[in-house]
Amino acid sequence: MGNKEINAILATDCGSTTTKAILIEKKNGEYRLVVRGEAPTTVEAPFEDVTKGVLNAIREVEELADKEILAGEKIITPRVGERKGVDLYISTSSAGGGLQMMVAGVVKTMTAESAARAALGAGAIVMETIASNDGRLTYEKIELIRKLRPDMILLSGGIDGGTVKHVVELAEIIGAADPKPRFGTGYNLPVIYAGNKDAQDSIKENLEKKTDLSIVDNLRPLLEMENLEPARREIHDLFMEHVMAHAPGYKKLMNWTKVPIMPTPGAVGLLIKTIAENEKIQVIGVDIGGATTDIFSVFQKIFNRTVSANLGMSYSISNVLVEAGVENIMRWVPFKVDRKYLRNMIKNKMIRPTTIPQTLKGLQLEQAIAREALRLAFVQHKSMAVGLKGIQQERTISDAFSQSATGASLVDMMHLDLVVGSGGALSHAPRRNQAAFMVIDGFLPEGVTRLAVDSIFMMPQLGVLSTVNEKAATEVFDKDCLIRLGTCIAPVGNGKEGRPCVTVSLEDKKIEVNYRDMVLIPLSVGEKKEVIITPTKSFDVGAGKGKQLKTLVDGGIVGLIIDARGRPFELPEDNSKRIELLTRWNNALAIYPEKM
Repeated sequence: MGNKEINAILATDCGSTTTKAILIEKKNGEYRLVVRGEAPTTVEAPFEDVTKGVLNAIREVEELADKEILAGEKIITPRVGERKGVDLYISTSSAGGGLQMMVAGVVKTMTAESAARAALGAGAIVMETIASNDGRLTYEKIELIRKLRPDMILLSGGIDGGTVKHVVELAEIIGAADPKPRFGTGYNLPVIYAGNKDAQDSIKENLEKKTDLSIVDNLRPLLEMENLEPARREIHDLFMEHVMAHAPGYKKLMNWTKVPIMPTPGAVGLLIKTIAENEKIQVIGVDIGGATTDIFSVFQKIFNRTVSANLGMSYSISNVLVEAGVENIMRWVPFKVDRKYLRNMIKNKMIRPTTIPQTLKGLQLEQAIAREALRLAFVQHKSMAVGLKGIQQERTISDAFSQSATGASLVDMMHLDLVVGSGGALSHAPRRNQAAFMVIDGFLPEGVTRLAVDSIFMMPQLGVLSTVNEKAATEVFDKDCLIRLGTCIAPVGNGKEGRPCVTVSLEDKKIEVNYRDMVLIPLSVGEKKEVIITPTKSFDVGAGKGKQLKTLVDGGIVGLIIDARGRPFELPEDNSKRIELLTRWNNALAIYPEKM
């Protein structure tokens, strides 16, 4: 279908709790969001049919847009006139827990790590990683596979032409476990083999009769090279063919759309990747949800995704407390708080996940937890977003046998151009200034970085739309989805509090900022200003220590933020001093209202 024929697009995202529907139409030569509807997801009892929730969300769209889209339980397509039907229907899904995978590889920090990156990039949650050298006994691995019941398994190991022994042993373990799929027993569990091509016959012998085996190109054909795309494509295909086909109601939903249903995180990642490619920029995207926090990045044209399955703001909020510790959460709170009160508040949120803060203090506590969830998820992302992403690099023999991570992290904050935040904590923060501050504290950007949030979390639908109509996806993302918060200028270095850190010259203004201070300069959405940033000799804004940088900065709803708190960033241990600084920064950025 050519772009000229697509004038009305209906897109849905079936989440674990809510199904969202959006209607996009072409008006005056450009694609724009018309309305958005939502309804509870109906994949579980008593309905056990995902299409019921989809139809309810579409009916809300019909009502809001005053258009006829449904004929009974069927979407009218193609469009008939201006007020009846749509030209294209597409969908994404993470209902029923999304795509849950187990990966296996010979060496934990090499092929198993590559397999995890392939699965994560395809939008999966990696439940467990098994490796020949992970220290578990054979019976323990078999028990683990039987217990977890993943949607599919990705098996990798060995470079092409190398030894086959270890990867065949892993296949034997999977065969002995005789794993059963999560959605019933009427079909065999999909297993993707992406390892040494010389082992393919032995892999078939062990797994072909017990599983639905697919064989794709090796993830690591050479020690110095990764080839993740064939495995990722196969994961998407099998997700549709097996997982979605056996989930309640999905067979019917699949018949409604000619475009394959994508896992929600895979679609978001695809959109982040598309934006990075189109604008030729380095991007980080984050989706902080109730159960998980997904981080996407594109650095040096290389895409990475990680999912922190135990870090979220409702169902997994207690895990944030465990991972971060009480002290790390409390350090962001600008008032004295009792530890017991904080723990109880977190536990109450976990057992009542749909509640929202009713007081200013409650909001401040929840946003302190969000900062730690973002920080911890980003630490995990940096450890996974490492070298050897499809490019050859010279390595010594000592590197080849090293048990450390695959390579240096690709994440380079000084050259980061844009951070896009989404998820309830960021998209629905009462003030956009709060969302900007949480992103800055969670990621600690360096130099000059643009900040934005997803207005109503439509990135999944736009991600799958980008596969069939990139123009529509990017136009709606730019004009209706992306809320530009502004730009953050953050010098790298440390000094003495109260001493000069950086001077920002903006037209006829010259703003001098001392170390440990933050300043907010009004700069509206759509405004671009040339600035001259002059750091003192101990600080760097991207041109080198003490060197001046001349650049364009973008405005936004929040404006231009100068963060002179230093990098690396540390808060004082003294409680009164810490509270004084947090209060000063909150006031400088107009984070919270004066009266509540």
